[in-house]
Amino acid sequence: MEKFENLDEYIADLKAKLVANPSCGNTHYNLGVAYLSRRDFMEAEREFLDAIAHSPRMAEGYVQLGGIALQRDDMESCLNYNIQATQQRPFFAVPWGNIGFILLQQGDFDKAHKALKKALKLDPEFAQAQATMSSLFIAMSDYEEADKLLKKILEKQANFGPAWNNKAIVDAHFGNWEDAAKCIVKAEESGFEVPEDFKKEVEENNK
Repeated sequence: MEKFENLDEYIADLKAKLVANPSCGNTHYNLGVAYLSRRDFMEAEREFLDAIAHSPRMAEGYVQLGGIALQRDDMESCLNYNIQATQQRPFFAVPWGNIGFILLQQGDFDKAHKALKKALKLDPEFAQAQATMSSLFIAMSDYEEADKLLKKILEKQANFGPAWNNKAIVDAHFGNWEDAAKCIVKAEESGFEVPEDFKKEVEENNK
């Protein structure tokens, strides 16, 4: 995108390329990503569908479609797209992490754990999958394991909001209310929206 003045120019250039070569999966994919930058989910979805129609092995296209489905709270489609991504590229960590996240939301802890382990085996530094794994430990009331993992994440990713939020939950569980309050501040500084009920609970216990 360096040679373009703005996103509109970049989109126009990609559209021109598609006129010349309508079956290029990569160009459809890049156009989808450009529309995502604009938060134009419908156009993005159309382009990603075209991308995988022309390049059925493009795992990233399925992952992006899964992200758009998640945006609509369509968990089932999100799960299915990410499963398709793993079928095209079994050693791609991202869809495995996403599968773990969806299965955790659906309460299938055992399958979520397997998917997240797979993601972290493929990419041990995958922060999003690590954070989801810490959420899984919390959901299973294994706060010690969650705490160990969160400390590891935050040593390397000091601005990772979801991990700060989970660390606040763990600190609150152990009654470390002051630490929990500090973690909430860090989570919010990182752009993470901490649930109001939890914030109030921590405030009450810090009085």
